[in-house]
Amino acid sequence: MHLFTAASLLLLASSGTQQDPMFLKFASAFSPRPSIPSRCVVTSKTASLLTQSRASPPMTSPSFSFFSRHYNPSSSSSSSSTLRNLSSILQASTKSSPQETTDDIYWTTEKVRSAFVEYFENNEHTNVPSSACAPLNDPTLLFTNAGMNQFKPIFLGQVPPSSPMAGWKRAVNSQKCIRAGGKHNDLDDVGRDTYHHTFFEMLGSWSFGDYFKKEAIEYSWELLTKVYGIDPERLYATYFEGDEKLGLKPDEEAKNFWLRYLPEDRVIGCNAKDNFWEMGDTGPCGPCSEIHYDRIGNRDASKLVNADDPDVIEIWNIVFIQYNRDEKGLSTLPDQHIDTGMGLERLVSLLQDKRSNYDIDTFQAIFKCIEEYSQVGPYTGLVLDEDKTLKDTAYRAIADHARTLAFAIADGVVPSNEGRGYVLRRIFRRAARYGQQILKAEPGFFGKVVPSVIDTFGGYYPELVKEKATILEIINEEETAFSSMLDRGISYFMDLESEMKQDGNKVVAGEKAFFLYDTLGFPIDLTQQMAEEAGFEVDVQGFENQMEEQKQRSRDARNAAKSGGAVRLELIAEQTSWLAKNGIATTNDDSKYDWDIDLSATVAAIYTEEGFLEAGKKAVPGDNVGIILDKSSFYAEAGGQEADIGIIELESAKFKVMDVQVYGGYLLHTGTIEEGQIEVGASAKCKVDYDRRRDIAPNHSMTHVLNAALKSILGDGVDQRGSLCNDEKLRFDFSYKNALSIKQLQAVEELCQKTIADKEEVTSKVMPLEEAKAIDGVRAVFGEVYPDPVRVITVGADTSIEFCGGTHVKNTAEAEAFAIVEETAVAKGIRRISAVTKSLAKQAIELGASFELKVSEIEKLPADTEGLDKTAGALRKELDSGFISAVLKANLRGRIEAVQKKGVEAKKRALAQRVDRVMNVVKEQLTDAANKGVTSLVLNVDIGADSKASQKVMKAAQTIAPSMAFMGISEEEQGSGGKVMAFALVPDALIENGLKADEWVRATLEVCGGRGGGRPTNAQGQAAQCDDIEAVISASKKFVVDKIGAKV
Repeated sequence: MHLFTAASLLLLASSGTQQDPMFLKFASAFSPRPSIPSRCVVTSKTASLLTQSRASPPMTSPSFSFFSRHYNPSSSSSSSSTLRNLSSILQASTKSSPQETTDDIYWTTEKVRSAFVEYFENNEHTNVPSSACAPLNDPTLLFTNAGMNQFKPIFLGQVPPSSPMAGWKRAVNSQKCIRAGGKHNDLDDVGRDTYHHTFFEMLGSWSFGDYFKKEAIEYSWELLTKVYGIDPERLYATYFEGDEKLGLKPDEEAKNFWLRYLPEDRVIGCNAKDNFWEMGDTGPCGPCSEIHYDRIGNRDASKLVNADDPDVIEIWNIVFIQYNRDEKGLSTLPDQHIDTGMGLERLVSLLQDKRSNYDIDTFQAIFKCIEEYSQVGPYTGLVLDEDKTLKDTAYRAIADHARTLAFAIADGVVPSNEGRGYVLRRIFRRAARYGQQILKAEPGFFGKVVPSVIDTFGGYYPELVKEKATILEIINEEETAFSSMLDRGISYFMDLESEMKQDGNKVVAGEKAFFLYDTLGFPIDLTQQMAEEAGFEVDVQGFENQMEEQKQRSRDARNAAKSGGAVRLELIAEQTSWLAKNGIATTNDDSKYDWDIDLSATVAAIYTEEGFLEAGKKAVPGDNVGIILDKSSFYAEAGGQEADIGIIELESAKFKVMDVQVYGGYLLHTGTIEEGQIEVGASAKCKVDYDRRRDIAPNHSMTHVLNAALKSILGDGVDQRGSLCNDEKLRFDFSYKNALSIKQLQAVEELCQKTIADKEEVTSKVMPLEEAKAIDGVRAVFGEVYPDPVRVITVGADTSIEFCGGTHVKNTAEAEAFAIVEETAVAKGIRRISAVTKSLAKQAIELGASFELKVSEIEKLPADTEGLDKTAGALRKELDSGFISAVLKANLRGRIEAVQKKGVEAKKRALAQRVDRVMNVVKEQLTDAANKGVTSLVLNVDIGADSKASQKVMKAAQTIAPSMAFMGISEEEQGSGGKVMAFALVPDALIENGLKADEWVRATLEVCGGRGGGRPTNAQGQAAQCDDIEAVISASKKFVVDKIGAKV
């Protein structure tokens, strides 16, 4: 903090210190500069702090760091003594303290955020609200990890002309971001230092083919130095120094623009690693220019730029998107874009003069809440080796992860066992482990910390407040499950540890670590920690290889399904720009809603793995290509509906269409040439497989009806979370906390069936987006960007009203029938319903009726019918695999279970009566044997597989003949060849002679592959099958004779 007011300097001067060279250097360094508004950090406490005690913890502000570097504490001069006093004063005044509130801070996080957005709005940028921190409609991206994610279609040239995005030239926002998976993964570093986060806000500004380097640099300079008042003397800028391998020269243009504001020694050329930005292995890219800030000041820090010095930090990255990378290398984009990003937390730490992002205002309430549940004291800001107990690491990790969980769940992501849901679960478990193991917090503490996040950020992000109950419910469920997961993982690792020590192995194999991660839910960092404690290390590379193999299998399966095993063809900015440059208009697909037509069209372009075919070149049979037509009647995949398939016929060629995708308004029909040759300009006819579409359309229309029915039965909290419509089924994902009851599911199914029976008309209308949004009762998909104008589909008068670009029936009667075949959980808070229409629904209904008849028949059988429980069990198994209505299946399952219960209870009663009879016989046999002085007895007792009855028999044997060795053998069902049970008692006297009960049981059952165990005095066992009970009895008797020579 720059706390040197005139009063503080006069205080030093009055002590005679003003002539000390050290004082002069010190005072010069800390004199307030007009460009840094001292009001941003100076508080009313400054004057009183000048007279406070020296006893304060070490200070970590830039001011004190500078002072420490120039002050010699060994000096005995009076000025040094005065400076030592000043040191204590500064420590007290700049220490991050819970007493400092947002009322004391000028540049609060909220004010920094709003100033950024307002500045760019005043410069004609559209304020585009932050997208969800998890892109629910983009499965290729785990989380939104940068502000540019939602603008990716613009950079890739894939925005439909009717989309609102197509009209954006400039944009600004503060984007909710999560970096905890995939290429951008900061999870393992969070907590260990003071600047990594999994959740953060990215301040961003964009130009889409509008302004470029000059304006972008000008805006950044003006905002930082004029609006935020940052000292220009502390700023450094980097530019791309060029790269011979990439064939790129230095970015002299950006350098020269920076020289308008900065001296040459603070404009620094850097390599491609630091100053060339790429979206991925392919796609738009370009040089970038970073702005760095020196926390110390009054020095040449140019050598420290991009050198990982904690006092010289990057605060803003300006990317000049001017190239596209593909398999062939780099090419220049037709339109040049600007993409800038500045971490809000880092900027705030600079303006609030905090060395740590975790010391800024928004973390203090969260830390205070964590402190309430910590058993090891408050946060003190230690890092790395200084944080020997990991207490402060735990505080930072928990605070960060609480933000991530709250924002992600509010945006519709829930912890699960796959994809982004699993990453979220891993984040939670990391926080819970830190809390319970390091802070010694009680289980359940995390759910009590999260409300502090909601209170802190709920004003700017109202979705946190709206979803508070859901957030806390899901987190509390995760905390409950965490304990059992921890037990399973620790148990597995302990077994693994014993095995490894026995083998002399010191490295936990990658596949073992992956099993812990993938199957048991154990985070890799926890496995590493436990391995370290056991004196092992983990084959992390092997683990990562296993992870990558799993991901690749998933990617390959998806792509193969789409392209029939061929390389998947896709158009990005370079290709859509090439088409536009060559005068090829976007595809007219107005006919996609028409039926039973053979639309005449012309081949406008042919795209292959190597690029577009040149004029005069031809594609030949067997080629996998993408054809762009001037117009098409094919429906391209969108809105959860699969693309049409069919044939494109040419004069002497036939092309099988296997997939249709749209990129920037161009429909790419991909597939294989079956006959003849195809060239650009050829006449063609679109022959859509309308029979297949006739099966898809009712599924799509009934998805709308299902959505409306769920809202009607379950309430307004139901929101669509995904859908799939193809020719076999419809699948609908929606937000709801619990499994639907049979009554609820039946009500939903009946509403859908009634809509079909009522023969409701399905209509479509295209209208302006704002007008459509105003329609009463209209439903839209969360996170979806709709075109303007938008198509509105209405079922009946008001049964369902939705924005949709899919193909639909004209009347619900065309669906013919409807059956829900499955209702299940996708993740916590997300349910999935699968249903069928038309012939498949009729089949499900007919099969259901046959099952209902079978259930009715067994319900009529008397309880004592032989094998009733097994008959019911077999029917239950058949029912479970049957393709029928899930509602009917649940009802029938309950009825079958009742029959099973009836049969089992009757069986138990019969067995009890049988056991009573058998016990009388056994007692007589035991008494007779005892009277004859028999040493051992083997009996075939008819008590089934009833273990309780076996205890009764053994008790009788012990009472009647305590000195006799006894073996009981019983078949579950006499003569069935099924399960057999054996149980034995041996008195101590016979044990001394060599007869032991556990060995006796094992020898008895060995002849039929059975197993047993117990103690020498008593033991029991069983075999799953026994075809020859007499052989078992003989083996049992022989064992006794061999051991003690007694007659049996």
